[in-house]
Amino acid sequence: MCGISGLINKNNESVDMLEIKTITDIISHRGPDGEGFLLENNFALGHRRLAIIDVSTVSDQPMWYENKYAIVFNGEIYNYLEIKKELEKLGYFFKTKSDTEVILIAYEHWGNECVKKFNGMWSFCIYDKIKNILFCSRDRFGIKPF
Repeated sequence: MCGISGLINKNNESVDMLEIKTITDIISHRGPDGEGFLLENNFALGHRRLAIIDVSTVSDQPMWYENKYAIVFNGEIYNYLEIKKELEKLGYFFKTKSDTEVILIAYEHWGNECVKKFNGMWSFCIYDKIKNILFCSRDRFGIKPF
């Protein structure tokens, strides 16, 4: 059970690394296998990792896809292998064995509609560098709430 954190300064001031690190340290018990941060303009995302599906460091978060999208993710997409196969048939390639990367590539292909494909429990936040937006989602039942 990983943990994610985020901070947005509505006054457009940049976020201090110490702020997001302090917030993420509070949830350190949720992920002893690593931590990661994304600081971008007036917001920051943090992640505490509990490595389960792909334990290699290539699956550390925030995870980037082609320098366009970054994600912090907590949960499990039960049908990620089916979605991965569908995306591979569409010409996408994967560098990890993680469901996190499947979410990112599903977002690349289907946009916000990608969540309709997911069966599982999750909360995630994707930074879309192209559109300069944050897209956040949780599972339908709120098992992994924000």
